[in-house]
Amino acid sequence: MTRTRPAEPLWTPDFVLAALVNFCVGLVYMLLMTTMALYAVERFGASDALAGLAAGMFIVGSTAGRLFAGNLVDLVGRKRVLVIALVVYVLAALSYLPATALPALLVVRCVHGVAFGVGSTAAISIAQGLIPPLRRAEGTGYFALSTTLSTAAGPFLALLLVRGPGYTALFAAAVIASGLAMVLALVLRAPVVRLDPARRARLRRFHPADLLDARVLPVAGVMLVLGVGYSGVVTFVNSYGTGLGLAEGTGAFFLAYAAVLFVSRLLVGRVQDRRGDNVVVYPAIASFALGLLLLARVTTDAGLVLAAALVGLGFGTFVSAGQAIAVGQVPPVRIGVAVSTFYFMLDVGTGLGPIVLGVVVGAAGYREMYLTVAVVVALSAGLYHLAHGRRARAAGQSM
Repeated sequence: MTRTRPAEPLWTPDFVLAALVNFCVGLVYMLLMTTMALYAVERFGASDALAGLAAGMFIVGSTAGRLFAGNLVDLVGRKRVLVIALVVYVLAALSYLPATALPALLVVRCVHGVAFGVGSTAAISIAQGLIPPLRRAEGTGYFALSTTLSTAAGPFLALLLVRGPGYTALFAAAVIASGLAMVLALVLRAPVVRLDPARRARLRRFHPADLLDARVLPVAGVMLVLGVGYSGVVTFVNSYGTGLGLAEGTGAFFLAYAAVLFVSRLLVGRVQDRRGDNVVVYPAIASFALGLLLLARVTTDAGLVLAAALVGLGFGTFVSAGQAIAVGQVPPVRIGVAVSTFYFMLDVGTGLGPIVLGVVVGAAGYREMYLTVAVVVALSAGLYHLAHGRRARAAGQSM
């Protein structure tokens, strides 16, 4: 009789600690991203363009940080890079109130973004090193719940603090969450990856080929396209819903998004591990496209909430599924670069998206913009097929 090998443990103390670190890091990001434009207007009298720049400088820093993060994580060590990045994260959070001029705020936002890009890459790399290979998608989905929870809690807490005690309390909360992440990171035990001398010498040169991994770029390219689509949601849905008079649906949009994504990530990873990548990815892309199409035609609060659910089920599922695919393309010593490549492309998509889609909104309106993005997202299924789908692993097989 053939005995089935017992599943390797997933919920280890270090995996939980890594998820808590990621939650705290993401919470700070959401606390400040959702309030920074308004803060720049109220404190510095910034124009709409400069207020948007104050919010967007964080993404600029994050994108730059991710470009080098994978190399640093592999060269210096995952835990060491995480702790150093979180020290900078705390110092940046402490710098918002002393930044008494708009240029100083822009510098703080950029540095804060760099620390976020490097720190989150290190945290994800640590988690990926702790996940058993045969439970890669399941573990990735569970770990991504920490991001989902921060996405839901951050804007809610930010609104309470800004409307209540004010921005000083908001920045204090950011400092506390950053400090907690740093303390947890010090306790966390990360897997140590040994590099041979030749590999270490190459990484020290920061060769362009080592900053991004070519094996990950195809699926990361799909993530870039979907990131552009998601940027159209996160950037414009509040203005769009408010303009339609759908205040209740607009207020519940991201709560519905996070709730559906939370449930899906409890289930989808196991399906991906057991049934293969395509069984998860193609329906996710379809769900995202349908959610955008519904946004283009929505007329009721219920329709807006349903669109949020479809977007969450689609885009959110692809982020965790695509990350699992990306990590599966590389050996353990390249996990850091694989993670940074994947999220670098996501950052590029979400950074460029508002600029490109803002032009479409100005020329044609919100409905036409969402319709256009829905078509682009649907067509990305073909891009995924070329990038990975046609050779994706079957159920029960490893790459």
